[in-house]
Amino acid sequence: MPRLSPADPLLQRLQWDDLDPAHLRRLVEIARDEDLAGLGLRRRPAQTGDRSAPAPGTVPPSGSAALVAREPMVVCGLRLVPLVLNAFGGRATAQGAAHDGARVPAGRVLATLHGDPRVLLAAERTLLNFVQRLSGVATTTARHVAALGPGRTRLLDTRKTTPGYRMLEKYAVACGGGWNHRLGLFDRVMLKDNHLALLGCAGQSKGPSDKFQVTRVHTLAAAVAAARRRSPGLLVEIEVDRPAQIGAALAAGADVVLFDNFTVPQLRRAVAAVGGRAFTEASGGVTLRTLPRLAGLGLDFVSTGALVHHSVWVDVGLDWLP
Repeated sequence: MPRLSPADPLLQRLQWDDLDPAHLRRLVEIARDEDLAGLGLRRRPAQTGDRSAPAPGTVPPSGSAALVAREPMVVCGLRLVPLVLNAFGGRATAQGAAHDGARVPAGRVLATLHGDPRVLLAAERTLLNFVQRLSGVATTTARHVAALGPGRTRLLDTRKTTPGYRMLEKYAVACGGGWNHRLGLFDRVMLKDNHLALLGCAGQSKGPSDKFQVTRVHTLAAAVAAARRRSPGLLVEIEVDRPAQIGAALAAGADVVLFDNFTVPQLRRAVAAVGGRAFTEASGGVTLRTLPRLAGLGLDFVSTGALVHHSVWVDVGLDWLP
């Protein structure tokens, strides 16, 4: 079994340049139009725009504000700030004072904004929503990475992401020190419990040893072989939810075996049973409390959706500068 390296196809971290600027602009425009024009309502408001904006000529033509961390955090989303300002009229600019992935203390200025005060006021909530949300994912990820520790086991995210925001949230996971699992259905063959059920490979045999029947092993192997023909070059991962399935997954030629909701003793025996013939991954019930118990088992990966769906927005403020 080759040692994993950052270039290995099993290990990926999305970077900003991997994201599609046109998609990001669409997300920003959706957020803008929710605020300014009631996007999402069946009946749009008769009056649109920022009704709280100061009247023209009543405020100075230019002003400055700072994005400030109100608590310690791992920053993410600052690269969206210029896109948001442009979407709200473009008469304002941003100067970064931190970068995505930076760990900052409370009180740290993240960016300084300059320009038309009416633009800055209108864009404030959209700016904060993106930065607070994405920094929350990055900060939550960093806590989970720290709980797992510095050993060989890598922490992966999952496809449990906010619809439309997957790549941004996976980018935030990468900023927090985690690794990105498959980005979608397109970049890995993954046979999960429902795939096995559909193939007739998920049920237990009637014998006392609870081993797969030979026909089930052959069915699974045929499914893997067909997947490799359809998608040459893609890795094949098979999820197992009990130890008796491990042999069938290996016999079928899995590149990765995913142990779903195994106990720690079961995981220890499962890693030994695989014996380096495939990469190993544990998932299910992974928390900050349980991660340290998984660190020394010899697993290649631990994956959890909690990096996104258990994350909490961090507190970032926009402070007007004199």
